[in-house]
Amino acid sequence: MAHYRVLAAVADGDERASRVARRLALGKPTISASVEALCRRGFLTREDVTEDQRAVTLRLTPAGSAVLHDVEVAMSERLAAVLAQTARPAETSAALSRLGAGIDRFVSQRVGT
Repeated sequence: MAHYRVLAAVADGDERASRVARRLALGKPTISASVEALCRRGFLTREDVTEDQRAVTLRLTPAGSAVLHDVEVAMSERLAAVLAQTARPAETSAALSRLGAGIDRFVSQRVGT
């Protein structure tokens, strides 16, 4: 799950590991380990930032984009199957969407992004 979250954050435009760590509320060592593993698997690349020798830009590779898509499809299918087991699937889905938006706002306020 941590690898998925890192891939999704990079796909959403967070190109630096420090931003990914802040957004996901994870420590830099955790993000560094995930980035290293994702680079070894060919899902991410690291590129030097010319104006800051300490920074690198993270980019999804085509394989990273494909695996992210596949995981999101699988998660959507599984969620749909779970929602189908509830008394009111559409209402439950809407409630989860509102909860997700609330969590995003809460995290962004705590992190200051």
